[in-house]
Amino acid sequence: MIQMQGVTKSFGTNRVLRGVDLTIASGSSMVIIGGSGTGKSVLLKCVLGLVQHDAGTITLDGQDVTKAERDAFLARFGMLFQGGALFDSLKVWENVAFRLMRGAAKRPKAEAREIAIEKLRRVGLKPDVADQFPAELSGGMQKRVGLARAIAAEPEIIFFDEPTTGLDPIMAGVINELIREIVVEMGATAMTITHDMSSVRAIADQVAMLHEGTIKWSGPVAEMDATPDPYVQQFIHGRATGPISAVR
Repeated sequence: MIQMQGVTKSFGTNRVLRGVDLTIASGSSMVIIGGSGTGKSVLLKCVLGLVQHDAGTITLDGQDVTKAERDAFLARFGMLFQGGALFDSLKVWENVAFRLMRGAAKRPKAEAREIAIEKLRRVGLKPDVADQFPAELSGGMQKRVGLARAIAAEPEIIFFDEPTTGLDPIMAGVINELIREIVVEMGATAMTITHDMSSVRAIADQVAMLHEGTIKWSGPVAEMDATPDPYVQQFIHGRATGPISAVR
């Protein structure tokens, strides 16, 4: 569904992406791993067209993402942001229904609220949460609200940006299980960027290792532990020594 060939991106003299080649099959869950500052978020933004890549091609179903009609293109995506990115001034249900109440496919307010409450139920939140504000919720609950918003419009493709950042191990496990269940139920194509190995093992069908702007290794998650690739082995075991410098 998503194909990247020779994708590069620089910011001034900082070469962030140096020729990324990656294919994400329809209905699969791809997790991109790598340390902080390796270009994972930049790659995601390039796919969405939020950042224009310098060279190479990115296609969605064979269509160049830079030539797609923006509203129709973005309507295919859902996004769970790293920090939740909830609107403080909106109630929880209004956050979840944000897309539903805007654009060409705008839903009536009552219908949008009903859908929002159903999505909140799907992520394990009770209907009475709908009329609260984000500041009244715990970090784990806010993350669930963000997940409910990501799936509210039934997207074909869902991006997850560091989905367990800031959560304790138990809540991180809950979020990982929810993500996996929802992606499978919806038959969605998923792209996750993370450095949390528990998320990788829970969410991934395929894994790609991004380092210094290129994909060092990619393959099925079942083959990750056995690969001799030194970058993958150092990263997944958290070793201080190896080809990845601890100073970045």
